[in-house]
Amino acid sequence: MKTLTVDLGDRSYPIHIGSGLLGQSALWTPHIRGRQVMIVTNETVAPLYLAKVREALTAYQVDEVILPDGEQYKNLDTLNLIFDALLSRTHNRTTTLVALGGGVVGDMCGFAAACYQRGVDFIQVPTTLLSQVDSSVGGKTGVNHALGKNMIGAFYQPNVVLIDTDTLQTLPDRELSAGMAEVIKYGLIADAGFYQWVSDNISGLMRGEADLLATAIERSCACKADVVGQDETETGIRAILNFGHTFGHAIEAHQGYGVWLHGEAVGTGMLMAADYGYRTGKITRAELNGLRVMLEQAGLPIVAPADMGCEDFLSRMRIDKKVMDGRIRLVLLEKIGEAFVTTDIDTNALNQTLCAGAQLGY
Repeated sequence: MKTLTVDLGDRSYPIHIGSGLLGQSALWTPHIRGRQVMIVTNETVAPLYLAKVREALTAYQVDEVILPDGEQYKNLDTLNLIFDALLSRTHNRTTTLVALGGGVVGDMCGFAAACYQRGVDFIQVPTTLLSQVDSSVGGKTGVNHALGKNMIGAFYQPNVVLIDTDTLQTLPDRELSAGMAEVIKYGLIADAGFYQWVSDNISGLMRGEADLLATAIERSCACKADVVGQDETETGIRAILNFGHTFGHAIEAHQGYGVWLHGEAVGTGMLMAADYGYRTGKITRAELNGLRVMLEQAGLPIVAPADMGCEDFLSRMRIDKKVMDGRIRLVLLEKIGEAFVTTDIDTNALNQTLCAGAQLGY
């Protein structure tokens, strides 16, 4: 087992990464202060891992709520199912919520924990690659609105993140690809050496080789923990973690949540951001094409949706959380391994990227 720390002073917490962690009661006990536990999971994950988690928590009063599975259910109506379960089973302020599932479960469970009785403890137990390397770390919680992704939420940190790499053995190939988009992102924005490592090992990663995936998870989490430790509530450097997300969130909202997986939209969004970077002289044609090839090798889409024109993108991007005083902010690459945030947008170059469609990266 490897352990990293998200350094937030007296609110710091560990990230445990390893095989067989779900059933280790000793990893849970230090982070549960009351006798009540509410496991929040979904209909896909529950048959696979709910029993194992319950076995590790036999010392507590354990209840559960099983949500429908899918990004389309990440909304206030589904969130209310968690509150219904907590209230109907009389959970008090010392309860601990456990998010057992992917990013949707983690975001909703964390937001419920932030709101229930004005804040109760929660634990992240991510079971997808995307949630293990990204959404479970850093305390971003929330739900979607029809007009924008993750527009309703809170910064609320977990007590611990337990990453059991064995859960990846049941992960569908499409979900593995979606998670790989975020792994690639960390190399692009902060670690050129890691980006090259991913490129060198992409075939083994996509075959699900456990040692390679464990390394990818550890290095991704280390990058995110470092950024979050510097800027918990995204007033500065943390915004670089949104590389590709402004374009990607526009795709998700326009297509309908769940049509494209989050990682798929982010993958294409990263290629669009890199395409803009090429058009403005930040990265080379070879670097742009190298990213396109890696995304293809990861099984990710590299073509923006055919039914999305420039104005479709722009109208969605204007509602993005990073918009400040009516100005679109983009996360861009200064070079491979270094990102920056700007409102100084070259409109012509942006329109060329938005209209490039199938020509992205060529």
